[in-house]
Amino acid sequence: MSRVLFHATSPFGHTLNLTKRWTSSLGIWGVGAGSAALLFLSVTPLVRREVLVKVPVLSLYFEDNTPACDKPF
Repeated sequence: MSRVLFHATSPFGHTLNLTKRWTSSLGIWGVGAGSAALLFLSVTPLVRREVLVKVPVLSLYFEDNTPACDKPF
């Protein structure tokens, strides 16, 4: 005859298992959303000056080399 054994599980066991499953998916979506936000906001001067110019690889591409006399504003 088989016995029925009950194992006590902590409430953190289910939370930890759920967290492990969702971490990679949420990380991928977060990186995608952040990249899309930077792509769409890269035309605004504030984002270009304060964020994109300070990234070492992207700084040469987004640096503004236009002379002051050619800028309308």
